[in-house]
Amino acid sequence: MTDQHPAAVPVVSDQVPDVAALPGQPADAAVRSDQVPDVAAVPAPVSAAPDRSTLRLALVVGGLVLAVLLGFGLGRVNATGTTTGSPSLAAEHTDPPGIGPHSHGSTTSTDQGAATEPGGLAVSSAGFTLAPLGAEFAAGRPGQLRFQVRDAQRRPVTRFAVVHDKPMHLVVVRRDLTGYQHLHPTMAADGTWSVPLILAQPGVWRAYADFTVVADNGAQTAVTLGADLVAPGDYQPRSLPAAATSTTVDGFTVGYQGTPQAGATVPLTFRIDGSGGAAPLERYLGAYGHLVALREGDLGYLHVHPEPELVDGQVKFWLTTPGPGRYRLYLDFQVGADVHTAEFTVTVR
Repeated sequence: MTDQHPAAVPVVSDQVPDVAALPGQPADAAVRSDQVPDVAAVPAPVSAAPDRSTLRLALVVGGLVLAVLLGFGLGRVNATGTTTGSPSLAAEHTDPPGIGPHSHGSTTSTDQGAATEPGGLAVSSAGFTLAPLGAEFAAGRPGQLRFQVRDAQRRPVTRFAVVHDKPMHLVVVRRDLTGYQHLHPTMAADGTWSVPLILAQPGVWRAYADFTVVADNGAQTAVTLGADLVAPGDYQPRSLPAAATSTTVDGFTVGYQGTPQAGATVPLTFRIDGSGGAAPLERYLGAYGHLVALREGDLGYLHVHPEPELVDGQVKFWLTTPGPGRYRLYLDFQVGADVHTAEFTVTVR
């Protein structure tokens, strides 16, 4: 190659053998060793530029080093950004910055804007079991519901995160979607939860336990489990009211805008008016409203929380219904320290 020059090597002339004449040349064209000039006397030029193979090797090695360093850096970022659970052992549940509306409705989930499947369809999930300590109640008479949440080793769970001001949300409804109640039990030291309960009418009722378990390492798992309760007697199921976007409850007129769609996340905006116009809404359990949606038939459960602030004086939710069918919506809101519940029937296509 024209840009490559080997270093000059001193050669002693009397050590150089005779050079034979090349074929086709006369014999006297042969060069005698004593005719070869002293090579050392003719220094060969030396190039200061590195050869191409050296450059190629340097580039390859440099690229490999850069790739390793980038991979290490990205690995560090990923390890920091995907940590699951809370590093703190404090049993508190906090939402990511900027995340207001979300659903606790899937059987096992973290907070999310969309639930792919409703919760409450099973008594056991994710290694946890809802275990009522008695499931029969006399219709219309005060009773006490007691239950435990047990782990895979059948041990009572005692560490729960506080989610929206409470460590346990209990929803009870009859299987025809009447008699809705949103309750907050208290837990004893042995992990037994209890709450006063009245099942107003005979029939089979569904109890949903909506909670978040805190593991020993601080990781949190949101779970919704369901179990049946029974009030013996003559069960007279009621048909769902027709679908409507407005209703009245306790002197308030409540209406909503939005059209739920199967498998899609859509906004639902609720307006609550009193006798003098927009009702002065108060925060209840840390939010201006709580929305529970139950699906007719299997009673699949969704519990949705709204935007952190009112939007033009209205409560805005983002609802994802997992499939078509009829749903019953229950909106809890608070005015004057009293909690009210507005109910709607919605047909989702």
